[in-house]
Amino acid sequence: MTPVQNFPILGHDDLSAILVDRGQYPITAGRFLADAAVLAKLLPDHGYMVNLCSDRYRFVVGFLAALHRRQVTLLPSSEAPAQLTKLVADYPSLYFLRDQPAATDGMSFAFPQSLVGPDVEAVPKFSAASQAAVLFTSGSTGAAVPNPRSWGALVNSTRAAAKKLGLEGLDGAHILGTIPHQHSYGLESIIMLSLQSGFAFYGARSLLPADIIADLGNIPEPRILVTTPIHLRSLVEYDGNMPAVSRIICATAPLMVDLARRAEDRFKAQLYEIYGCSEVGQIAVRRSVETPEWSCIDGIVLTQKGDDIWASGPAAAASASLNDIVELRGPDRFLLHGRKSDIVNIAGKRSSLSHLNHHLNSIPGVRDGVFMFPDKTGDFIRLTAYVVAPGMSAEEILSALRPHLDPAFLPRPIHFVDTLPRNALGKLPADAMGALR
Repeated sequence: MTPVQNFPILGHDDLSAILVDRGQYPITAGRFLADAAVLAKLLPDHGYMVNLCSDRYRFVVGFLAALHRRQVTLLPSSEAPAQLTKLVADYPSLYFLRDQPAATDGMSFAFPQSLVGPDVEAVPKFSAASQAAVLFTSGSTGAAVPNPRSWGALVNSTRAAAKKLGLEGLDGAHILGTIPHQHSYGLESIIMLSLQSGFAFYGARSLLPADIIADLGNIPEPRILVTTPIHLRSLVEYDGNMPAVSRIICATAPLMVDLARRAEDRFKAQLYEIYGCSEVGQIAVRRSVETPEWSCIDGIVLTQKGDDIWASGPAAAASASLNDIVELRGPDRFLLHGRKSDIVNIAGKRSSLSHLNHHLNSIPGVRDGVFMFPDKTGDFIRLTAYVVAPGMSAEEILSALRPHLDPAFLPRPIHFVDTLPRNALGKLPADAMGALR
């Protein structure tokens, strides 16, 4: 019988090294271990923790404390009452860990104002087979779906991605992220990457361009920016000097090559995209300005089964069929051609929503835009579009689209809005878009 492998929570060689940058009050790896050990003794005796801490340090302390207690961390994509109510129904033995005391719901545990305990000498290890978390999809295509993560899958995926991203030489790097840590991307590319690679992460989540640039300037080099296309676009359009960044990591939505080039030029840094899915986790990486081809991280293999492409391997949370149109160029290399659900067939002609959205958002003056399937009326489907483009007319947008799109795919009508209801990851949840109709 193969012995069960154990993985440490930290990759830091020195427990006096900084793990969390909080301005004037940095937190060492050793203090993190001590705080988590104290918190673990105080937690309620339940099977599941819903970690709702918005403070990144408190979140990661709660995550380790739950591992100590063999509790599974539930990470919903939002704190919407409907989602939390469903969690309570599906996981009766849960409780909520919060930054501040909640209303007397009987299920909330407030993170203590202070944690005092002895130093921890050894870095704790946990079984690779133990279930660490359940992540939930963002709801961009419908109801949120749970996806379990073992501790081993999280560690294997993080280490393999770090190697593919070429981060081995960035000793002592500091990560600044613009994404929520409750999402799989934030958990893997901010929290787990810091823990396993001996890095530090910035304790606050930066959102506005001015804040992101100021916060980057306040942390030591080398710096890693973990972000999304929607945040990158606002950054490259921001007028001002950019602090030096050693690496940019981007995910959650297709990234236009022109935007990747502009980001590399502004930050003087290499940009890498990560491709993954909720069921599998991180799958592949590419240097966006150099190639359209994706390269799988170590421990992920793609195989063709009928019309579907499956991802599996030791770095995969589970073996699963991909929901994207994938063109294999080998067991570990491929091209992406959009989501299967994005395929548009009109009057015998075929395109994809991602292709249409690319051209819409490439129009000068369009700040944001999305094509949508309307409610079908009769036998003919006409696409519609929602656009943030102050000062532009529908005819100007159509004129810009005509050279690139077949007339069958031109949107009718075009709805002008002040903003699109994107969530913290830059995605458009199905229910939020439905409310626009």
